[in-house]
Amino acid sequence: MAGRVEGKIAIVTGGGTGIGRATAQRLAAEGAIVTITDVNVDKGQAVATELGGAAAFVQQDVRVEADWQRLMDDVARRHGRPDILHNNAGILSTSPQQWLADTDMAQWRAIQAVNVEGVFLGCKYGVAAMSVGGRAKGGAGGGAIVNMSSVAGLVGTPGAIAYGASKGAVRQMTKSVAIDCAKKGLGIRCNSVHPGIIRTEMGNAVMDLGGGDPDRKWAASIRNVPMGEEGQAVDVANCVLFLASDEARHVTGAELVVDGGLTAI
Repeated sequence: MAGRVEGKIAIVTGGGTGIGRATAQRLAAEGAIVTITDVNVDKGQAVATELGGAAAFVQQDVRVEADWQRLMDDVARRHGRPDILHNNAGILSTSPQQWLADTDMAQWRAIQAVNVEGVFLGCKYGVAAMSVGGRAKGGAGGGAIVNMSSVAGLVGTPGAIAYGASKGAVRQMTKSVAIDCAKKGLGIRCNSVHPGIIRTEMGNAVMDLGGGDPDRKWAASIRNVPMGEEGQAVDVANCVLFLASDEARHVTGAELVVDGGLTAI
């Protein structure tokens, strides 16, 4: 039986750890040919080696436009036109504090550069690469872009003000890209995923932000989740897989929240 994304060419940025790694695993398990990118060579290469087959690793800094062009050229040379792009790479903070008064312009700009500009460049170069031989040119192409946002892009995050602002920008950007592609008849869908309390390296970093006992902060955060437990990376990866697959063929400009009911209260 064919996988849900059998034979599709997929790119996962920030694929060396956490949700990115889990997404690369799920896409590969469902038949995709996955290219993992990361700034960390050891972690990114380890995931590509783990996946085996035609999986590949490309070192990339998502802030650098030339890296995006190099990535798309590499994927085209190895496999052809990409079908799936998961803009997952992101950072939480460059400082232990991110309250309004504690956030300087250096931290603000560093977070926006990765989380907003990186996603913008991904969408720009992803759409261009997916459009080669695509529907607007009479082909049968198209594609799916899944951007990583957060529940921090939906509700106020006073202790992570720069991060929350960046994820709100990703949410809005996703909708704009979706409509742009739809109006041009490109057959490219663009959606965002919004994780809540997820047990990953990033989740641990969230609990470290602002000081205090991280174990107590985990416990307090989980008590706020109606389903009574934190999510796992694979829970988010499964949602990315759905949005990347043809099962979501009529879904674009949408936001899929993966938070155990946290933002429904």
